[in-house]
Amino acid sequence: MGEKVVAGAFDLSDRQDYRDKLRKCLTGLERLLAQKRFDRPKNFMGLEIELNLAGADGLPKMLNGEVLERIASRDFQTELAMFNLEVNIAPHRLGGRVFDRLAEEIRTSLAYAHRKAGEVDAGIVMIGILPTLDRDDLVSSNLSNVDRYTLLNDQIVAARGEDFVLEIDGVERLSCTSKSIVPEAACTSVQLHLQVTPGRFAAVWNAAQSVAAAQIAVGANSPFLFGHELWRESRPPLFQQATDTRPPELQAQGVRPRTWFGEKWISSAQELFEENVRFFPPLLPICDDEDPLEVLEAGGVPSLAELVLHNGTVYRWNRPVYGIADGVPHLRVENRVLPAGPTVTDVIANAAFYYGVVRALAEDSRPVWTRLPFETAEANFDAACRHGIEARLQWPRRGRLGGLVEVDAVSLVRDELLPLAEAGLDAWGVDPADRDLYLGVIEERCRRRTNGASWQVATFHRAVEAGLSREAALAATTRRYAELMHAGEPVHTWPVGLPELATSGA
Repeated sequence: MGEKVVAGAFDLSDRQDYRDKLRKCLTGLERLLAQKRFDRPKNFMGLEIELNLAGADGLPKMLNGEVLERIASRDFQTELAMFNLEVNIAPHRLGGRVFDRLAEEIRTSLAYAHRKAGEVDAGIVMIGILPTLDRDDLVSSNLSNVDRYTLLNDQIVAARGEDFVLEIDGVERLSCTSKSIVPEAACTSVQLHLQVTPGRFAAVWNAAQSVAAAQIAVGANSPFLFGHELWRESRPPLFQQATDTRPPELQAQGVRPRTWFGEKWISSAQELFEENVRFFPPLLPICDDEDPLEVLEAGGVPSLAELVLHNGTVYRWNRPVYGIADGVPHLRVENRVLPAGPTVTDVIANAAFYYGVVRALAEDSRPVWTRLPFETAEANFDAACRHGIEARLQWPRRGRLGGLVEVDAVSLVRDELLPLAEAGLDAWGVDPADRDLYLGVIEERCRRRTNGASWQVATFHRAVEAGLSREAALAATTRRYAELMHAGEPVHTWPVGLPELATSGA
């Protein structure tokens, strides 16, 4: 959705033309795959981080236009709402001290953006959901002033035909409605990209789906929404409901939601692109002038613009991406599971864990997805979102007995997945110093049963017990979070509570 989209009305012929172009794009992709035109392995990875803008009081600031004007860098761009930004980090080759280099680049970028935001009395907060967001903040008047967001909102609202219902039953229960998709903007995430060859794509995607629950368990950072304590990672249910084009009748019929875990293991990238076209009506039927099949016949590389645009409106937690670099097509797996934050070190630790464990699982001679039913992987994802670091997951039993066993997420990560991640990072050629530093962060989170969500919840409850109102406690927790986030020490080292309450004797 990063491409420029011009707002306008669509008629019936636009939709038919777009559907025809999508079919041509699928044929073009199939031919590119058959002709082995895709880039050879380069071990490229990249990441994007969505960010919040908040004031010194911890409350959201609707100022992304002004802040972006001051930042004046193409690395930063708008996101859905006026309190959102996104920073894009250039692709890096996996290997050596890549994670330390990434950490330094991100720290430099965020520090610069934070200084520029300070010129309009705002600051950068890297967190899954800003705890101080109120329902009045997430309204259509706070959409970013960009045509594509207005158009996407209008099309999803028209497809649904009624208010969006937000119902999350967690520690507390949230039940409300929205007239727009703007509540989706509450969800700020880290997107991890990995360029893969067509032959490796299915194994990498299946591996990523297998460990999505473990990623969430150790990385959860979104326990609050609209003043309610919900799931430890509340982004997935919120994102699904805020973009749900299905009225209740279609949900009852089993029609798939656009925010989607998927329904089966795959054997090729083509399956995912084909499913996206088969299951999901186009939201933005904007046709490019290119005929992809003519371009192919002339020996060129088609942009497959319609397929790329449509693919960007189906929100899989692990999404296939088609791209072109230096005139050569490539495929990427985009991992969209993780919330933003808490610190740069935590973000890089989450990335190191993901890239390592996915490499090891994808190359396993007895792949985990041959022993783990897909519906169990989805149930694990749901359990991890609900319970975070305290989740219990189903995982294939070790040895020859087969079957599944229930295990603490922290035990699964420490005993089985971290050793795999270590081997995977070694296979990428990552320097042992980087490997040990960042996987050590994950190990410490497991040892202390601490992540961003558990710190937020513990600090909030301590503030309430000290006499603060819920609203004041959420604001104070947000301010303290931002302070510790910018200090930069990983979240497992953060002291629980608010210093001002301790010094006042409350």
